[in-house]
Amino acid sequence: MSLLVVGLSHRSAPVSVLERAALSTDAQIKLGQDTVAAEPATEAAVLATCNRIELYADVDKFHAGVAELSTLLAQHSGVGLDELTPYLYVHYEDRAVHHLFSVACGLDSMVVGEGQILGQIKDSLAQAQELHTAGRLMNDLFQQGLRVGKRAHSETGIDRAGQSLVTFGLEQLASGTDVETWARGKRALVIGAGSMSSLAAATLARAGVREIVIANRTYERAERLVQILTAQGDTDVTARAVPMDAVAAEVTRAGLVVSCTGATGLVLTAESVATAVEGRLPAQTRSASVGAETAGSETPGSEVPLPPTSVGTEEGCPLDLATVPGGGFSVAGEAAVAGMDAATLEQHAAWVDNATVDRRERGRAPVADAELITALAATVRVSGRIPERRRPEPVVEVPRPEPVLALLDLAMPRDIDAAVHRLAGVRLVDIESLAEASADAPMAADVDQVRRIVSDEVAAFGAAQRAAHITPTVVALRTMAADVVAAEIARLDGRLPGLDDKQRGEITQTVRRVVDKLLHAPTVRVKQLAAEPGGAGYADALRTLFDLDPETVAAVSRADDETDGSKRDAENRGRA
Repeated sequence: MSLLVVGLSHRSAPVSVLERAALSTDAQIKLGQDTVAAEPATEAAVLATCNRIELYADVDKFHAGVAELSTLLAQHSGVGLDELTPYLYVHYEDRAVHHLFSVACGLDSMVVGEGQILGQIKDSLAQAQELHTAGRLMNDLFQQGLRVGKRAHSETGIDRAGQSLVTFGLEQLASGTDVETWARGKRALVIGAGSMSSLAAATLARAGVREIVIANRTYERAERLVQILTAQGDTDVTARAVPMDAVAAEVTRAGLVVSCTGATGLVLTAESVATAVEGRLPAQTRSASVGAETAGSETPGSEVPLPPTSVGTEEGCPLDLATVPGGGFSVAGEAAVAGMDAATLEQHAAWVDNATVDRRERGRAPVADAELITALAATVRVSGRIPERRRPEPVVEVPRPEPVLALLDLAMPRDIDAAVHRLAGVRLVDIESLAEASADAPMAADVDQVRRIVSDEVAAFGAAQRAAHITPTVVALRTMAADVVAAEIARLDGRLPGLDDKQRGEITQTVRRVVDKLLHAPTVRVKQLAAEPGGAGYADALRTLFDLDPETVAAVSRADDETDGSKRDAENRGRA
């Protein structure tokens, strides 16, 4: 069996695809169950966050496993397989281990070094254990991934390179201002009471906001989060819980909204946000907004003055436009340039650009400029007009006011309508804008050290797994040797019935020592060799050399798995 991961993340897919492929909790559960029910897989775990969806499985066939896992991801995400496939990535065996360890260390996060992913990996493992879709490989992999992530954060300065997605989002909203200075005294509304929303609420409390309002579909969870916030002695923030139907009213009073729910539709529409900020903008801004909205909707029949242009303004023009067929310079067809020499055309272009007009070469013959005239004629045939060099009219930009409402959308799919970007007085930061901003974020020097830790841990994990793979075979070999010793001692008892207990015990102990010494060096060496890359074949060689029963080896392996499972269940009950 071999480890395989198929998934997509912010590094492989645009946010629009991630948003459509996002899995609800029920969909994650069904995906894990359907994966272990499929033929190639015996174990499975689903890691789903706001910017990644990954399916881990222990498979016996690579190509069949990739096809099955890709199909299952498409089915449960609701995105067609043909559309989803270009954004999928596949990691196998050691590369799959390397990928999860990198994710656990925050190297693959949108904000490099953030530690929240460790909690998400832990939740993923707990879900797989509860569903009994995680066996020895998934448990070993995810538990070691958690240890590697913790090691990276404790032994390096990766925390300096990254931060939580919440903190990074708040920094984007603050636009260069210190977050605590920017947030101090604001009223904050947090929509949702999950892990991300809880982190947002705690971060805002430490930043010094005046009030935090928690809205959640399950009111009891909102109240529980409020109790946690108010119980913290290091802040003096006031907090209260409200039901979801109070969100619209709370937005009108809030200066900052953070939303991260599992809703499949929008929680805040552009219309509701526009209503919330109505009356909170300066009067001149509202007038400018109204003027911008009504631009282009003039009353039928009203005359709108056109911007000034060089065409039709003949003062100082070096050409006699009255003699040009069609009454203007931009006339389709070769007739527009017939009889005009290149010098004349150049002088007109210079006049349009307010340059000095040189009339000294007006007498050049058209024949001398045949190539230029031919080129102009060709341009006319293609574009239908003679190109004019004209300065663009200046665009008057209406200055946007300072935001009166800041919105941070950390949900996938999005909670807040992207159209609020266009509203005056509103600033929205969402997953898509965070992805763009994080692409330019500087990398800390400690990232290289974390990468080395990951590489070392991947090698150690692979060696341990390969060594564990041969352990049932070694145990089966020693069991067979013990059976041989017992059979020979029984045979000796029949041939020498006069032996007393002491003599029989000495003979038995001597034979066992001989067998143990003969087996010690080969079994130790075979474990060392099996732990090296490419050492999987040593188990097969051992079974062949000693004619071991495959079912006996499999029985030992199953017994070990059952023992490990019982230990895990006991640990889970203890934590509960």
